[in-house]
Amino acid sequence: MTSNDCRCVVTGLGVICAIGNNVEETWKNALNSVSGIHKTTSVDTKNCYADLAAEVNCDSLDAIDAPEEKDRASKLCIKAANEALKDANLGNFGDDQRVAVIIGSCVGGVISVEHYHQNGRPAADIPKMPIASIASQVAETCGAGGIVTNVANACAAGTISIALACDLIRAGRADVVIAGGADSFAAVPYSGFLSLHALDENGCSPFNHCNGITLGEGAGIVVVESYEHAQKRGAKQYCEVLGSGVTSDAHHITAPREDGLCLTEAMNRAVKNSGIKKSDIGYLNAHGTGTGKNDNAEINAFGKFFAEENPTISVSSTKVMTGHCLGAAGAIEAVFSIKALTTNTVLPTLHYTAEDSEALKAKVGQMDFVQNTPKSKELNCVMSNNVAFGGTNASIVFSKMAGDVVKQPAKGKKIAVTGIGIVSPLGNSKQAYLDAVKNDAKPESASVHSTITNDDYKELGIKMAFYRKLDNLGQLQTVSGMRALQDANFTVTDDNAKDVGIIVGTSEGGLGATYDFEELIAEQGNANGSAFKFPHTVYNAAGGYLSICSGIKGYGVTITTGPVSGLDSIGYSMGVIYDGQESAMMATGSDENLPIITEFAQKLNVAADKVVAPFDNAEGFVVGDGSVSIMMETEEYAKARDAKVYCYALGYGNGRKNVKFGKVAGSGEALDNAINDALKDAGLAVADIDAVCGFADGFKTVDDIEKESLARVFGDKLETLPLFEVKERVGEGRAASATLAAAEAALLLSGEMESDNAYFVAKDGSVSRKNVDAAGLKKILVVAFATGGSYSAVVFGK
Repeated sequence: MTSNDCRCVVTGLGVICAIGNNVEETWKNALNSVSGIHKTTSVDTKNCYADLAAEVNCDSLDAIDAPEEKDRASKLCIKAANEALKDANLGNFGDDQRVAVIIGSCVGGVISVEHYHQNGRPAADIPKMPIASIASQVAETCGAGGIVTNVANACAAGTISIALACDLIRAGRADVVIAGGADSFAAVPYSGFLSLHALDENGCSPFNHCNGITLGEGAGIVVVESYEHAQKRGAKQYCEVLGSGVTSDAHHITAPREDGLCLTEAMNRAVKNSGIKKSDIGYLNAHGTGTGKNDNAEINAFGKFFAEENPTISVSSTKVMTGHCLGAAGAIEAVFSIKALTTNTVLPTLHYTAEDSEALKAKVGQMDFVQNTPKSKELNCVMSNNVAFGGTNASIVFSKMAGDVVKQPAKGKKIAVTGIGIVSPLGNSKQAYLDAVKNDAKPESASVHSTITNDDYKELGIKMAFYRKLDNLGQLQTVSGMRALQDANFTVTDDNAKDVGIIVGTSEGGLGATYDFEELIAEQGNANGSAFKFPHTVYNAAGGYLSICSGIKGYGVTITTGPVSGLDSIGYSMGVIYDGQESAMMATGSDENLPIITEFAQKLNVAADKVVAPFDNAEGFVVGDGSVSIMMETEEYAKARDAKVYCYALGYGNGRKNVKFGKVAGSGEALDNAINDALKDAGLAVADIDAVCGFADGFKTVDDIEKESLARVFGDKLETLPLFEVKERVGEGRAASATLAAAEAALLLSGEMESDNAYFVAKDGSVSRKNVDAAGLKKILVVAFATGGSYSAVVFGK
């Protein structure tokens, strides 16, 4: 059996969806085979071939605190979170750093995007748009002060959020995690799936008629705790959360692999990581969307995976009741799976005739696809699966027994940085950046952006047919990722494709593409959406395109927490490597600067009207963009292929002090916590740090947080501590700039960047500059921030 410090248990459940506004109501209706799919009342269906949806009907959403500051997706999530916390007998955590929030979403604040475009562009809508707002507002509501992030892997996001929650607990980074997903029904996803001809005009019929999906909305939350924490406070425990598996298809941006190969691998990882047998799983809650390609791919995967050891496993899809709730789907289905486990009840897939049943039996053989009414069955373990745009596959196991989850040694592996790919306003290569540093380059205007050219594609061997599929963010991400592989001399093959994964960190992700799509359908109607543009609205599309281009089939996740996401991608990648999930990871930060992004910054009064530099005491920053990718490998893996090593990733830390999303003032002490946490993780003291790569961007509010925190942490040493600030060259590129700061640290430590101009802060807070020789630098601290009060720190060393 697994040791107690590996055990993760569920102590609270919360849900809101089309068949219920709480767990009790939802479960009762599910047992009675009630479907929440009806004609939509919230979007315009003129000239649209399908008009059904599974919408939430709840009068109390606006009863939450400050509802005018929150998008519908956040309100749904907060309602489910409040129920789950009450169920777990937990209250406000008072910024407790041992409490984390991980929320999955596909479209985030898309209703606020619609409102902004259609109602005079009010600035108040802007902070409600990004997916990043959801987890931050949940944390603010309950006072969670630990790691707060959002998983943006579309329809697999809810499942991955719960998997990540367990990873944090097992790594010793949290005691309690509020995990799940939320999405709202809106015109953009409705029109988008219409444009793909993916909606069923008669309502979805998973594993049956398979003519398309029906969209839903809602939120699901599970409170996950370490076993010891739950035991200590005498909490009720629904079940154990055992292992999970996440893979990438590297196949198509919207369609799954027909053979289900990578979904099978995700299921295999989930079972292997759980320490159970395939035969222990009594019920599988399938993704089951109702599209022919998805349902057939799943049937193929189930047949391959269970045929020999568990041929009669029970299977069903609950989307015929709730609709497809996108990023909330996996979380809602996790609640269903846990209720099924604890009540020994398998929920059914609805609307089967006798003729339908015969047709299904011919396809699935002995597998028990439960139809129309619930089935009693003694259950020990259940599995829940989800797949998503971008080629993501996720699988997770819930159990009545502890399983045999093996905890990897936290510091059992040295992690080497072996490759760097840079796309920035200064050019699209590492060398372009190094040249810019030598020439002391500065932004030429208050809004700068990166540009991909045909030369980039020719140099990297990327075909123009692939290039034409990409939007701007996809281009930035693909070029930086392929350059990182090239720089690392890492060739992806059939043999190693599953050994390497990708974590994409992004602040706004597909927000620009979402706004572009909203403009289109507002002008031409929901019946006239673009099948080409719609996939780009999904935040993980950029990572999906990189996976397809590179052939990487391992762990693939997109996280979005604001600018800090670029640094969190590094910390997250370190965790995946420590856990033994992958031997190599690409950590990347990507954000774009389209005209609408600059407009948002201007509306929020954070964009400067002229060129400013860090510590200029300005009332705004230069808006920038870019994509920076960093290859990281176990030292063993790197040595085996004779890879060059820039430096080593030594430690990672986080801190949070809740302020309203969109704000940072008043949260600075959380940066102290992040720095100290990273130093502790690296086994280092303040005196060991030789330099800092910071996040100062010229905006006084942001810059003062960095200066004041470093003064508290480093004391008198700060006067002689060089601060390297990449945003003086590339502007505020959010997640891209955070990863660029880490890349600069690696370049300084490796000697490829022989020197750089650094800032020095005197005791009175005044700032001076001088050139610093990199030869004496051995350990560099990198820091990043996000609105809402989240901070991260990474330590790199020779």
